Order: sequence, then C-alpha cells, then structure tokens
Amino acid sequence: MIFLTTLVLGTGISISAQSWMGLWMGLEMNLLSIVPLMNSSKNMLASECSLKYFFTQAIASTVLIYSLIILSLKNNMNSWILTPPLPIIMDISLFMKMGAAPLHFWFPEVMEGLSWMNALVMMTWQKIAPLTALFNVPKPPFLIQATIIMSILIGGLMGINQTSMRKILAYSSITHLGWMISTLSLNLSLTLNYFMIYSLISLNLIMILKTLNLFHIQQLFTINNNLMKISFLSNFLSMGGVPPFLGFLPKWMVLNSLAKNHLNLSLMMVVLTLVTLYFYTRCIIPFLTLETSETKYNWKKMPNFLMWWMNWFNIMALILCTVWFNLT
Repeated sequence: MIFLTTLVLGTGISISAQSWMGLWMGLEMNLLSIVPLMNSSKNMLASECSLKYFFTQAIASTVLIYSLIILSLKNNMNSWILTPPLPIIMDISLFMKMGAAPLHFWFPEVMEGLSWMNALVMMTWQKIAPLTALFNVPKPPFLIQATIIMSILIGGLMGINQTSMRKILAYSSITHLGWMISTLSLNLSLTLNYFMIYSLISLNLIMILKTLNLFHIQQLFTINNNLMKISFLSNFLSMGGVPPFLGFLPKWMVLNSLAKNHLNLSLMMVVLTLVTLYFYTRCIIPFLTLETSETKYNWKKMPNFLMWWMNWFNIMALILCTVWFNLT
C-alpha cells in the first residue's frame, strides 16, 4: 500500500512540477515505487522483468538528468547549448521511458513477466508522467513524425507472430502510444481523451483475461461463456479502433484534427494501423469459427456488475459516436 501511494504521488509530482528538476524527481519516485510492486508476485520471471525495467529506466533517467544539467547551465555557457541536440536528447530519454519505438525493446519482455494488474499499470499509468513531460519539451517535427510512424509500424508487425496475450497487448500499447504522441502537437485535452478511452478499454480487457486466467491465444478456445465471448470480442475490436465500438472515437478525433495540417501523416497512420487488425482478428477467430471445449472456469468468480456495466458502455458506444459526430 505504501508503494502504491508513492507511485501515485510520484506521478502527481511529475505532472504538477514547476521545474524540470521537480519533474525528474517525480519520475524517480515513480520508478522506485513500481519496481517493488512488479516484484510482489515473488517469482523468478517477475524479478528478472523488474531488473530489466529498472536498468532501462535508469539509463533513460541518466540521459534526462544529463540534458537537464546542461539546460540549467545555459546562462553561463555559450549559445550552442540551445541548438537542437538538447531537446532531441530530452525527447529520446522520454521515448525510452514510455517504450515508444525504436526504443521499445524492453517493453514486451517486461510485460511478459508481469501479472495482469501490473501489466495494466505498465500500459496506462506509467505513461502519464512521460507524456506530460513530452508535451512541455520542444519537439522537432522530424523526430516526432519518425517516432509516430515507427511505433505504429513496429507495433503492428512485431505483434503478428505473437501467441502470448501479454506481448500482444504490449505491441498494441506501442501502436496506441504512437497515436497518443501524434496528439501532443495538437492539444493536451485530445491526448487526455485518447488516453482515458484507451485506459478504459485496457481495463475491461485485462479484467476479462485475469478473471479467466488466460495468457495465450490457444486458451481462448476454452471459453464457453457467451457473455464473456461478446465482452472479449467487443473490447478487442474496440482496441483495434473498429467502428462502431468505443475505440474508434479517439482515432476519429485525432484524424479529424491532424488531417487539417498533416494529411500525409494521417494517411500513413491509418494504413499502418491496419496491420494491427490482423493480430486482433487472430484473437477473435476462435469465437467465430470452432466450437470451444469445456473450460475449468470457476463460475463463482463471475465478474461483478461494474465490469459488465463498463463492457456494455463499450458496446453501446455507437450512440456516443453518432452524437459526437453530429455535434462536430
């Protein structure tokens, strides 16, 4: 409970800090809090993943503090410090902290060793502070566009051959991160809307996977609960941004704003995102083709009312999308 409190506190310090040093301190508090939580399951794989995460974040923090020290000395040194390499270094360190491509190498491996709830924290909460910091850093257009394209492309291509549900969600998270980064050049409220909807869908999906104790695609054939099938199907299609589900709404808002000034980038994002629909389709095919076998699912652990309500909200997002389109 203490580590969970300091985790929330560290993120709060980062997003409310008035100085770069305060932001860095919040990031470090967040890091020192999440590592014990990752290792709470007390198995070798979780310990290995927590070490990988710690060393990767430590490298990113070192690069970030190095650039901040140079920035703090700008009044006592020559003007060359204000040249583009400094914001580029800061951006790269934040990309590594978030797990954006091509600095994503650690993210799928760490996700593979986590419990479902820790995986949810890694996919959602741990991106809040770096995204907020990135919003306040000067962003060279070529670097941002390259990161967006690589994140969406690599997230799609690398997820195709995966059979682990945690790695599939990891590469899906990298793809969505590319979309969220594209909103930073528009406005922060759009980033917040995208992040909140993505977090809601991720929460629904991971609650289903945790309840059914599913970790691999092959295990999806054992689901014989029709309501659970519909819930899983709707959330996965929503994660892929397929209309009329809720996940289509943030992508439509991003494209509606981005296409006004960056039409070519918008088209590339749409085309590259289609690749991710392939492995989403792989996960839902067991529900559409073959009859599933009996499962060892414990019916006494049926999801509570809140979970069903959130999933129903996801399914009924067609009405929300229709109202939104009419208002805009």
